[in-house]
Amino acid sequence: MSDQAQRIEVVSDQDVVRVRQLVRTLAVAVKLSLVDQTKLVTAASELARNTLVYGGGGSVEVSSVDNGRRKGIRIVFADQGPGIADLDLAFTDGYTTGGGLGLGLSGARRLVDEFDIVTAVGEGTTITVTKWCR
Repeated sequence: MSDQAQRIEVVSDQDVVRVRQLVRTLAVAVKLSLVDQTKLVTAASELARNTLVYGGGGSVEVSSVDNGRRKGIRIVFADQGPGIADLDLAFTDGYTTGGGLGLGLSGARRLVDEFDIVTAVGEGTTITVTKWCR
């Protein structure tokens, strides 16, 4: 079960900032610990930036969720970009196509409790992450 998702279209750097702010606000509202808030905001920032830079822009939907035992935040990042040709390579620490540190996908995956990715070359990528209250 989830509350109404809040959607942000990601087409500029300012939108990445808006995603971070929304994620932090909702993380506080569901009472994630400060450490978990920081982890989730960091992952969201990285994935929103990837949506912009590699996906050519897209959307981010953020919602609070409740599975009956605990509350959390679920975030869905979606783009219609080129997709990811080699997921194993993309999840390799140190691998980058953009000249960065190469910690994007693998780092984001380590910061959240649930991480799901669906990608198809020429069709885009959708990543869904969830962070649960402890």
